[in-house]
Amino acid sequence: MLLNLSIRDFAIVDRLDLEFRPGFTALTGETGAGKSILIDALSLALGDRAGSEQVRSGAERADVTAEFAVEALPELGRWVGEQALEGDPNRLLLRRVVDRNGRSRGFINGHAATVSQLREAGERLVDIHGQHAHQSLLKPEAQRLVLDAHAGLVPLAQQAGDAHREWQRLCRARSDHQHNAAARNAEREQLSWQAEELSQLGLQPGEWDTIQSEHGRLAHAASLIEGVRDAIDLLSESESAALGALSGALSRLRPLTEYDAALRETISLLESGEAQLRESAYALRHYADRVELDPGRLREVEQRLEAVHSASRKLRVRPEALPELLVSLKQRLKDLEMTSDLEALAKQEQSARSSYDGLASRLSAERSKAAAKLSREVNAAMKELAMSGGRFEVELRSLLPDGSAAGNEQVEFLVSTNPGTEPRALAKVASGGELSRISLAIQVITSKAAAVSTLIFDEVDAGIGGAVAEVVGRKLRTLGEERQVLCVTHLPQVAAQAREQWSVAKGTESGSARSRVAVLDQKSRIEEIARMLGGVAITATTRKHAAEMLGLR
Repeated sequence: MLLNLSIRDFAIVDRLDLEFRPGFTALTGETGAGKSILIDALSLALGDRAGSEQVRSGAERADVTAEFAVEALPELGRWVGEQALEGDPNRLLLRRVVDRNGRSRGFINGHAATVSQLREAGERLVDIHGQHAHQSLLKPEAQRLVLDAHAGLVPLAQQAGDAHREWQRLCRARSDHQHNAAARNAEREQLSWQAEELSQLGLQPGEWDTIQSEHGRLAHAASLIEGVRDAIDLLSESESAALGALSGALSRLRPLTEYDAALRETISLLESGEAQLRESAYALRHYADRVELDPGRLREVEQRLEAVHSASRKLRVRPEALPELLVSLKQRLKDLEMTSDLEALAKQEQSARSSYDGLASRLSAERSKAAAKLSREVNAAMKELAMSGGRFEVELRSLLPDGSAAGNEQVEFLVSTNPGTEPRALAKVASGGELSRISLAIQVITSKAAAVSTLIFDEVDAGIGGAVAEVVGRKLRTLGEERQVLCVTHLPQVAAQAREQWSVAKGTESGSARSRVAVLDQKSRIEEIARMLGGVAITATTRKHAAEMLGLR
């Protein structure tokens, strides 16, 4: 669950610190006040795209931190441990900093983290349904992902996809074997001598940096020895050494503290400096004892550098990339050796096909059951959303005999919005308002199966109103009994169903736009709902209506 969100200099937000509660929270306010900016800021912390336009005008950087309670997400806890990103028990802190040049840095529990790590953590924490989610639902690929996620089939679908790709790889390898035998033999011969040369060189990962460093030390050993010995003399061994001078100063000052205690702080600083100088001198003596001229070793290192340079030039890669190149050469040679036996290759291809067929068959059976279940649930929701004459179906169109990386069927959502008409593709039938309602029904239904604890709906109720909006509000409130739900909305019927309501407003300070967020009490909620109902002129009748709507809760 999202606990806190701290935003600094993001878009028109200069400084916001928000605390979140369980249940259904509605974010309301005038258009352009910055409601969706809060969602954008959270998305940034969750690994979304970063850009210079996100930094508030005149600021050096944008900084967003989100804190989550994760005791109910044990798998996320294990992932954090595997990534060595541990922090406080049962808490997860995600932070993203973007400078005005567009460069960004990420942190998880104070540890530096990649954007992909932020995104992977974010996918386990929050499910965001954007106001344009219905547009992505028009694409068959998105429809397939919705069905698989709702039915818990994502791991099985991934296994089937991997199996299909392996099968196709072996198909291509067999085809290459049959048509490119001469080219393959020439490639194998070239790769063999390259791999042999690199194996004899024996360059280990990280060795290039090590020998470069050693060469620099050996090549400048005389300068190092002379410089260190001079420094030791200046510190402790010459007549005018710094340690002697400092000790003398302390000897003069210590008796004076009897006359003025204010000198004790200065003496303490000097004593600290004296201790550090002694430690530095000791460290330099130890260093000087270890550094020695070694012409023989220098020649060995130079020969090693030249051998690495020679291989690097010949193979046209950076010296530090040679160990990785050897691994790839050996793998390619292994593949070529495998493809040299056509009969063995054909057996492997058949085995891969059988593996895919088994996984895809299981996936098809589970999708068939899931499609029927999702169809029933969406049809029921459509009736509640004033589309009682409509019908929704999930069609599974066969792709046999060869299937695809997505399985043996194409998933497509079909809908009819009028009684007696045959369902057709969602993109070809639904109007804007109908599509919004169908999309919202699908999102609310599928969100119940989501593993994440925080669900965010960003103006997904656009295009609906009246009694339908009240139904939407009740659905979100019901969802909020199980999950933390945040909803950006312009509809009073939806906002009135929330457990808590925040008002987002935009003002001007020092000539710049600023976004502000206020948690509304009961009186303020009546005013805000009345504004959403009646616009600029708020009357006593509008306030009464608003109070009645809040009384439905």
